[in-house]
Amino acid sequence: MERIKVVVTGACGKMGREVMRAVASQDDMELVGGVDQEPRDVTIDVKGAPRVIRATADLEEVIARLRPHVMVDFTRAQAAVSNARCAIERGVSAVIGTTGIPQEQVEELARLCERQGIGSVIAPNFAVGAVLMMKFCEMAARFFDAAEIIELHHEAKVDAPSGTAIKTAEMMNRARSAGIAASSNLSGEDRSHGEKPYSCSPRGAEFDGYRIHSVRLPGLVAHQEVIFGGQGQTLTIRHDSISRESFMPGVLLAVRRVRSLRGLVVGLDKLMEI
Repeated sequence: MERIKVVVTGACGKMGREVMRAVASQDDMELVGGVDQEPRDVTIDVKGAPRVIRATADLEEVIARLRPHVMVDFTRAQAAVSNARCAIERGVSAVIGTTGIPQEQVEELARLCERQGIGSVIAPNFAVGAVLMMKFCEMAARFFDAAEIIELHHEAKVDAPSGTAIKTAEMMNRARSAGIAASSNLSGEDRSHGEKPYSCSPRGAEFDGYRIHSVRLPGLVAHQEVIFGGQGQTLTIRHDSISRESFMPGVLLAVRRVRSLRGLVVGLDKLMEI
C-alpha cells in the first residue's frame, strides 16, 4: 500500500517538530520534507534514533520536487492561508492546526478545495479530549443559562481568545437556543450582551453571549475550563493538554482521512463522527 507523503510547514517550531516526529514514526506515512521561514536542519527523534530533516523556505519548490499528498501546517494565520493556497492549488490536501484565520479566508479555502476537487481540514484543536470537552459543553449549554470560559495557553501563543474558546462559545450558543436554559432565566435579565461579537472589559472578551478569559503564561501548554452556573449549582468541564503529544493522534487521524474528503472540513469532531 502506498504510504502517505507528508510535508510539514512551520517545521522548526515546537508543534512542527512534534508533527514531524509523529509522522515519521508511522508505518503508513512518509515524512518527505519540512518548510520554515529560515532554512536549517531540524533533528527529530524517530523511534529512539535521531533523524535530520532539512527545512527549506520554498513550499512551492518542495511540492514540485517531493510531490507530497498532504501538507500539515502549524504556523501563523497569514502564513497558514498562503501555505494552504499554495498546496491546494497544486492538488495537495491541507491539514491546518493554525488558529486565528479570519472566516472570509476560511470560506476562500473552502471554495478553492471545491474547485480542485480535494479535501482539507482546519481544526482549532487536535486533542481528542479537547474535542470531547467542547461536545460536553455543547450538551450542558442546553440546560444552563449562564457560563464563562477560561482558556490558558503558553506565553508565545499569538491569538486571543483561542480558536478552541471561540468554537466552544459558538457551539454552546447554538445549543442554548434549542434547550431549556432560556426558560430557567427567572430574573428576566438580558443576556444577549449586545450586537457586537467581541467587546473588551475587565471580565474578559465577550463572544456569542459568553465571557472568555484568556491567560498567557510560561509553563502552560493548552488548557480550557468552562464553568456553568444555575440555580443552586455549578458545573465545571475542563481539559488539559500537558504536552504537545496530546495533539498528535488527532493530527494523524486527519492526515489519514483528508484524502478521502471532498471540500473543506472544519473541526476534528467531523472526522471523529461525534
